Amino acid sequence: MSAHLILGGARSGKSRLAETLAQDSGLPVTVIATAEALDPEMAERIRRHREDRPAAWRVVETPVALAQALRDEAHEGRCVIVDCVTLWLMNLMVGAELLPAPLDAHHLPRFLAERTALLDCVLQLPGPILLVANEVGLGLVPETPLGRLFRDEAGRMNQALAGLCEKVTFVAAGLPLALKG
Repeated sequence: MSAHLILGGARSGKSRLAETLAQDSGLPVTVIATAEALDPEMAERIRRHREDRPAAWRVVETPVALAQALRDEAHEGRCVIVDCVTLWLMNLMVGAELLPAPLDAHHLPRFLAERTALLDCVLQLPGPILLVANEVGLGLVPETPLGRLFRDEAGRMNQALAGLCEKVTFVAAGLPLALKG
């Protein structure tokens, strides 16, 4: 197992770094994409990502069942990119806006189950795994309780994954900074 967490802000170069590392591995690559095309702008982003990837790379789209997709796709002799953990986390928080105050994602059963499944499987996966995630806690404090809940859960997820991963890299302005490993 070789898990590598790649963190950064929007358009920081984190996905590009993951793709370069995967390409440089010399292994067949699977990309697990978590985004959903719920509006025209996101559909365009997804289209551009597809066009930028090598045609030989396998792409698996899974907005929620990330741990299962990783168990299915991770193999010795194959590099897997997850792009992105933060979008996956957002997909799990559907319905959080209906929770009574104070908002707490731990009242979302699917959130808990999927988060636990991911954290439980990361160390057991064969082959190199590149996990791409946004570092959302560096900006302004969100105005809404739901925004603050999402920021907090993203930070908790990044901390948990960083604790498990062999390597952690922060990317800013296309420049990688090794934080661990």
